[in-house]
Amino acid sequence: MREVLQTLCSLHRSGGPWEMWPHAVLPTRTVSDDVAQWRDDGTWAKMIKALRERTRVEAGRDPTPRAACLERPSVKTPERGGPERGEDGGKNMTGRTRPLLVDTLGVVLAVLLPSAGLDAGVAALQRLGHVTPHDVPRLGTIVADQQAHHHALDAWRAAHRAGWGLAVQARPAGTKGCTPLEKRWVMERTHAWPGRYRRHSKDDERRGESRTAMIQIRHRHRMLNRLSPCGRPAFHDRKDAA
Repeated sequence: MREVLQTLCSLHRSGGPWEMWPHAVLPTRTVSDDVAQWRDDGTWAKMIKALRERTRVEAGRDPTPRAACLERPSVKTPERGGPERGEDGGKNMTGRTRPLLVDTLGVVLAVLLPSAGLDAGVAALQRLGHVTPHDVPRLGTIVADQQAHHHALDAWRAAHRAGWGLAVQARPAGTKGCTPLEKRWVMERTHAWPGRYRRHSKDDERRGESRTAMIQIRHRHRMLNRLSPCGRPAFHDRKDAA
């Protein structure tokens, strides 16, 4: 089992396809079958929840967050496309979005990978629907950008998540380029992390469930690195724990 997880980490960092794995690692079928089984029975989601709580406790926080951040950057797909492939007019690209809901440490709470052409408010509604008050009983504030202003989202929150407030942060007037904002900069950092994983430079997966599982595997790797820094300073001593 340990070899399966190590092989998955190698897959994500190297970006190699399943069919071209070296003979030094486990057979493709052995690993892919485990990935599919854990994807379908919810094992990856359980791993994320357990590691998220341990990561927060290690950082001196409560196991569940009081605030979360919402964002939806887009990523390109191969030419073969897929059922959720769409046009992102704002970024002038064809692909899919990678909208996440993360806590204030940048640890993932929910994953949803719709078409890039899906309205931001609708995507936010679908994403928040995957998180229940039972999962995050202390959650009270969702930090998002101006695209989160949506009548359907407001109506859904009033009906199903009345205790969750929406804090919209806009970029200061007159600023250009990347402007870090309080709380939301954590989300931008979380979306920058996939750049270190060649598997995520493009969205190559065909099935939505597989894409979600790959994002969960990547965040599992990040949290394990935080909990066991491998010779680097302990998590609570690093500046990014602030």
